[in-house]
Amino acid sequence: MLTINTDGACFSNPGPMGIGVVIIKKGKIIGQISEFLGKGTNNIAEYTAVLKALEFAKKLGETEVEIRSDSQLLVKQLKGEYKLKAPHLRELKHKILEAAKGMDLNFKWVPREQNGLADKLSKDAIVNKI
Repeated sequence: MLTINTDGACFSNPGPMGIGVVIIKKGKIIGQISEFLGKGTNNIAEYTAVLKALEFAKKLGETEVEIRSDSQLLVKQLKGEYKLKAPHLRELKHKILEAAKGMDLNFKWVPREQNGLADKLSKDAIVNKI
């Protein structure tokens, strides 16, 4: 099973976006993603981080994945507990669900202090680009 911490950052909203992803297996970090996305919103960055995380998990052939995020809104929307009205976010959610086909997937909210490395990676992606 993989545990993946994700985060999206945006300097001003909208503004430059970055994502941070930390992939953990058996308590050890086996991969990291820090990527600049261009201009957009924090929500786009959060959703894109999850999508990139699942694409990474799929390349590894993993079927059990827990996505952890400090965005309660993201987690509740992906679990279907909150409605998702924005068309561009619905499209990203659809891509996430497509990427997750064949996986036993769980979304979990974690406090910000438990998501520090993903947060740092997301912000570093922006700082290193601008």
